[in-house]
Amino acid sequence: MNTIGDRRYRSDLGRRVMTRRRQLGLSREELAERTGSTPGYIVHVEEQLPTPGIEFLVRLAHALETTIQDLTGLTADLAPGGASPGNRPELVELDEPECWSLLDDRGVGRIGVEGTDGLAVFPVNYQVLDGSLVFSTAADSALGRAAASGVEAAFEADRPDEAFRRGWSVLLVGPVRILCDPAEAMDMSRAVTVRPWSGGERDTVVRLVPRRVTGRRIHVPGAPGEPAEPGA
Repeated sequence: MNTIGDRRYRSDLGRRVMTRRRQLGLSREELAERTGSTPGYIVHVEEQLPTPGIEFLVRLAHALETTIQDLTGLTADLAPGGASPGNRPELVELDEPECWSLLDDRGVGRIGVEGTDGLAVFPVNYQVLDGSLVFSTAADSALGRAAASGVEAAFEADRPDEAFRRGWSVLLVGPVRILCDPAEAMDMSRAVTVRPWSGGERDTVVRLVPRRVTGRRIHVPGAPGEPAEPGA
């Protein structure tokens, strides 16, 4: 296996397979059982440079509840949600614990604030810490200036499942603030391990403590893991 330090070389397919498998909470053994292969071959797909045949790709996409196009990256630059709705979808409200569970401990979402130029929405790499959301930005950015004024913000994250026309979204609303107290800022900086994908000097830590946490999920009867009828 090729490595540089602790980092493995992975193909784009391998990265997408591993990410989707983890999203579904599947072990390699479970994915191997779903695809009729072996755990060792799943390791090969995820960590080497595989060239699986179309038959295995079909089984793999079905096992991961997605499409071959998504696994191979053909839809990476397309906006999600272009497919028609599923059969008899049901919109369900989520309680707060489930919302936090879906956000997990980190991810990518969007935060909307009102600044000097009006309303604006920014993508952020976030981390969940002690019932709050933290992310890094540049002090002189529009988001950094808005946070310095302590405005109220709305944060949204979602996960559409294109293959089965279902998904979820979570909304957090509350004030954002920059950590000005040196001791608090130092502690928080040590706790924050997520870094912005956009790079650059983004060392200003912003915290959102929500006063409202809501979410919704679209259920589609008959999709994997779903009951045959809404509400069943």
